[in-house]
Amino acid sequence: MPSNALYTLVVCEKPDAARRIAQALGDAKETRAAGVSVFDVSRSGTQYKVCSASGHLYGIVDTTKNRSVYPVLDLEWAPVENGRAGRIIGVIAKLSQGAGRFIHACDYDQEGEVIGHSILQYACGGKYAGALRAKFSTLTDDEITESFDNLLKTSAGLAEAGRSRHLLDFLYGVNLSRALAQSFKAGNKGYRNLSIGRVQGPTLAFAADRESEIRLHVPDPYWLITADFEKSGQVIHASYEKGKVGTLAGAQAIIAACTGRDGRVSRAETRKVMLRPPAPFNIGDLQREAYRLFKIAPGYTLTIAEKLYLRALISYPRTSSQKLPASINYRKILSGLASSYNHASILLSRDCLVPNEGAMTDPAHPAIYPTGVAARLSGLEFKVYDLVAKRFLATFGDAAVTERTEVAIDVDGHAFLAEGRRTTYDGWMAFYRPYVDLHQAELPALAQGDTLANRQVAMEEKFTQPPWRYSQASLLAKMEHEQIGTKATRADIIATLIKREYISSEKSGIKATDLGFAVVESMRERVPAIVSTELTRSMEEQLEKVEQGGDSVAVIEYAVDRLVESLAAFRGSQAEIGKQIGAVTQAAASIGQCPVCKTGRLRMIRSKKTKKRFVGCSNYASGCRASAPLPQKGIIKGYGKVCKCGWPIVWVGFGRGKKWNMCVNMQCPYKK
Repeated sequence: MPSNALYTLVVCEKPDAARRIAQALGDAKETRAAGVSVFDVSRSGTQYKVCSASGHLYGIVDTTKNRSVYPVLDLEWAPVENGRAGRIIGVIAKLSQGAGRFIHACDYDQEGEVIGHSILQYACGGKYAGALRAKFSTLTDDEITESFDNLLKTSAGLAEAGRSRHLLDFLYGVNLSRALAQSFKAGNKGYRNLSIGRVQGPTLAFAADRESEIRLHVPDPYWLITADFEKSGQVIHASYEKGKVGTLAGAQAIIAACTGRDGRVSRAETRKVMLRPPAPFNIGDLQREAYRLFKIAPGYTLTIAEKLYLRALISYPRTSSQKLPASINYRKILSGLASSYNHASILLSRDCLVPNEGAMTDPAHPAIYPTGVAARLSGLEFKVYDLVAKRFLATFGDAAVTERTEVAIDVDGHAFLAEGRRTTYDGWMAFYRPYVDLHQAELPALAQGDTLANRQVAMEEKFTQPPWRYSQASLLAKMEHEQIGTKATRADIIATLIKREYISSEKSGIKATDLGFAVVESMRERVPAIVSTELTRSMEEQLEKVEQGGDSVAVIEYAVDRLVESLAAFRGSQAEIGKQIGAVTQAAASIGQCPVCKTGRLRMIRSKKTKKRFVGCSNYASGCRASAPLPQKGIIKGYGKVCKCGWPIVWVGFGRGKKWNMCVNMQCPYKK
């Protein structure tokens, strides 16, 4: 494969990125070796061979190779164990033999730096330190060629911070999960796939604590009092100024004092309120907004955004920044958007373009923005792209202006408030529609001293409500606020908690399951550091110092000391932890009484041989052969109800909004 002439080997993170980079550099020719694409391209007298990984080709492995052993502290980096990774490594290793220069062109963040470091260091034989770095935030032709004209040195601090993070996640995730699984085995018969980690633990605790608040909430009654007044045929709705009234007697006294008595305007104030444009998206903002508008899970929003990035339609999405530097060339982007977005032309007519920016920064990338490259999209990809494009336009808009009116109305010494709002100037909101819409409520012209006819005074009994459950988006925001996890991993952590059935995603929000509660409670009793934010946050702060050149060895040693303490607590309470969690899983597996033997319980069971799940009776050993198949995908829960045929009904949840109830009896005569 290598030729006699030395060439520059360009290492990319994904095949789509390699293709775009090669095409941007010139007339690229694609060849395939062992099923792996390699692009040959010449530019300005330099011959390039552009190749790519497919995500991580190397990972951390346990040298003992024994999944039941813990603690595991002797770790090493090794090739990922799958055939494709091995083929890619083999192709890159062979290409490296004929290369005279190496360019690291993976995504410019911790994960990308680690991927490129592993390839250059292991597959290419220690070439990381001498390699050059291509840094770009979009995969447009102009930015790629500019990055290759201004190559940087590789970032050893970024690589070391990323490698240290992988090591910490593996040390905590593998050791604690094995300890948890062994505890379950010690306290119960059988095995359950349980996991816990330095970010999983605190995140699960957030959901469990919120659920506890909801369950422990005792609703207290209160009364709201409203009144309808009239002037010139227009009804004015007003609310009692003091808000909640704590007693029924108090509410009745106010109603008695105000009924049939006209109101007098004691105060009428109108003020203008300026609403500044929104800041451009970072990945957390985009995930929350996509969830608010489209109910797209944060992890899937990131997946869509990465696809748009690889098609050169938006900038790199894994960013914390809310800044749009002038170097991205606002006018060029707007010119590209003008054919699809009329408001882009309005902005182009202005002499000066200054975006409204947020406070958050990212040393590697700016905020997410559209590149201006023409796009043909549909479905959720279009929705996410349209959201990014309109948010970008809105940041350049003028402040919106609303007029807010507050009128105080006196009725026999009791004050009522009426509020009006109308938008007098759309400003940036015109650019961001339909994703923004302010409630409008106009009041008639009123002046102090005006008399208003009292049409009715009414009271309504209410009850105090518990706090809202987290949504996936607000739980992600909580993780970000508490500084645990990274912008690249937070959504995956939430997905893992759902997969483990520690939490469930329901219409009302994220709900901690009984299993999730059991894990949190057992950890708090015996290994409290695992579900607290302090340990994880301190490690994140130390990793940031490593990125700036700090000592990674000290960070790992500190983490290992804390881990060993936690594992010692596990070993001292294995059976107790296992029994506490096992009691919950056994109850959760039961879906109802057996209709055949009448004394056993029907349980959800997974076959050790086929790995398929089905319903079986707890009296199987005594001869009861009652059984029924179950759907092999989705979440299944006992519904607490029995079908007319005598068999239990279960709740099945699968995918986005696909939820239904079903009788488990395949021969049920009442099925439609």
